Amino acid sequence: MKVIISAGGTGGHIYPALAIIERLKKEEKSLELLYIGTHNRMEKDLIPNENIPYEELVIYGLSKNNLLRNIKNVFLIHKAYKKCLKIMNEFKPDVVIGVGGYVTYPVVKAAKRLGIKIFLHEQNSIPGKTNLALAKHADIIGVSFKKSFEYFKDNQRVVETGNPCGERAKSLRATSKTKLGFSKNKKLVVIVSGSLGSQTVNNKLKDFLKNSSHEKYEILFITGSSHYEAFMKNEVFPDNVKVKPFVNNLASLLKQTDLLVTRAGASTISEIIALKIPSILIPSPYVANNHQYYNALEIKEEDAGVLISESDLNSNSLKKEINKILYDSKRQKEIIKNLTNLGKYNSSELIYEIIKELAK
Repeated sequence: MKVIISAGGTGGHIYPALAIIERLKKEEKSLELLYIGTHNRMEKDLIPNENIPYEELVIYGLSKNNLLRNIKNVFLIHKAYKKCLKIMNEFKPDVVIGVGGYVTYPVVKAAKRLGIKIFLHEQNSIPGKTNLALAKHADIIGVSFKKSFEYFKDNQRVVETGNPCGERAKSLRATSKTKLGFSKNKKLVVIVSGSLGSQTVNNKLKDFLKNSSHEKYEILFITGSSHYEAFMKNEVFPDNVKVKPFVNNLASLLKQTDLLVTRAGASTISEIIALKIPSILIPSPYVANNHQYYNALEIKEEDAGVLISESDLNSNSLKKEINKILYDSKRQKEIIKNLTNLGKYNSSELIYEIIKELAK
């Protein structure tokens, strides 16, 4: 099987793509794979470091207020499209997979022009603009949330596959929390605001951390590498609180986490569902289409977690919700049960079967 896969810009697109690649490698011993990404976003280093063949496109996202850049980008998109035609004519893929991000636009357009089968995957509850624009070209669209169906008019071509990131997290070996200095017998709360952290959230929760010494649980607070030094300046926190700039392979620690306080990115949501972790979700208000809010809303509406908007977040509101869950074992069990009813736990298998069928 020969496959081209494209995803770019953020981990929310790239990590699902990597999970799909892992499954393809497992199932197809003679797999020939090519990844097409941007020249300047995180995939340009991450993908080659995984020893995956990589082609880059010079392309930028459209700007709301930079008209000159948009005009220039029209020419760059056309140039990228022509490059994709050349790549595909030489590589001759059986299937092209788009997993989100503006870099997929010329890739999928070229595949359509050449009559190559196309599979799109959407991670968020509200689909991204690129996937919406490309939907008419796709042979099959895989979605992670049921709500996404209403955004794609031809529902016969849309399949609920779930997000393969959760399945990937489930397969990881658990990291013992004792390695980070936590007690084996106390409950653990992990607080993290995405891979980069959030200065706003950090500032709002500093008092919560300082006033948690009397609680029976322990807290790991992850600031984000660029915020750590400023956050820790002249501060002393209780013994049951540990502050870290970053934790490698956080998903493996989540297997020993009793409550996760976090943003509501698609990959994070898929890990919460797969690992059945009670969560308090603080959607980022700074993302396109406010999609994190709608991701979190799906969890809240199923009573499988708690949603606190960033504007309502403070030490008191967070402590109240944490204590409601951790000091009530019945509530914890309800949330875990409701998480069990959400999502697909064989996402990469479902996606592989779709790709295999398209490649025939």
